[in-house]
Amino acid sequence: MIKLKMFLISILVLLAMNTAFTQVENLASRSTMGFMVGGSYYIGDLNKYKHFNNTNLSLGLIYRYHLNSRLELRGVLRYGKVEAYDSESGRADQIARNFSFESSILELAGGLEFNYLNYKIGNEDYLFTPYMFIDIGVFKMDPQAEYNGEMVSLQSIGTEGQNSELTDKNSYSLTQIVIPFGLGFKFNLGKKAALSLEYGIRKTFTDYLDDVGSGSYLNKEELAQQNGNIAANLSDRSSSEFQMTGNRGNIKTKDWYSMFGVMFTFSLGDPDICFYKGL
Repeated sequence: MIKLKMFLISILVLLAMNTAFTQVENLASRSTMGFMVGGSYYIGDLNKYKHFNNTNLSLGLIYRYHLNSRLELRGVLRYGKVEAYDSESGRADQIARNFSFESSILELAGGLEFNYLNYKIGNEDYLFTPYMFIDIGVFKMDPQAEYNGEMVSLQSIGTEGQNSELTDKNSYSLTQIVIPFGLGFKFNLGKKAALSLEYGIRKTFTDYLDDVGSGSYLNKEELAQQNGNIAANLSDRSSSEFQMTGNRGNIKTKDWYSMFGVMFTFSLGDPDICFYKGL
């Protein structure tokens, strides 16, 4: 009787160890990592309506964790660049204003993907699906403009009188919260790989991705005394025949940017090894 009990206990211990080992494997079998290549562009005071205008190269890394056939957790690291020019707007008022900028963007975000169809990488019965995603994260920007043949970082010089006695404004932060969301389509490339096409737009909470915010045009001589000649000259880049007054940009809207492209993802384990038999 004692030997039978010992035998049963041994069996239970072995089953528990096997279950624990299988669950560890399940973490890898449910995880995918990949890279993405695509484009990035900006919508804001210098480019109000033209999607894909001045698109630049963007790159990134993505991690996905398969919760079930309809939901996946995701973490994304992306790098891109945006730029815009009043001279290309086709609007007389913007051409006269003559602003331009470019900025690198480093974005770190995480969130959820919702699959419209049942899907799992490596599953022959569920090969593809359109999906939507929503993330929350942060991004780092650095708006710059050309001045005498060199690129100048605009945040530190205070083109709207930041950190001067002319206004009560302080420098805006170069690190901002962002909410990326969008649509995609993914399909399997065999047992352990998949390809995705994804388009996303980014809701930001800053009006200074382009350095053109809610501030007004200031007297250039006074601004030069407070923040220097470069700040004064870049605060109003119109020709001498125009007298710019009022707000430098639209105070009612924030800036947006987009990142989109192609992703290649790979399973970190064997998709067939899964403690949970369902998707």
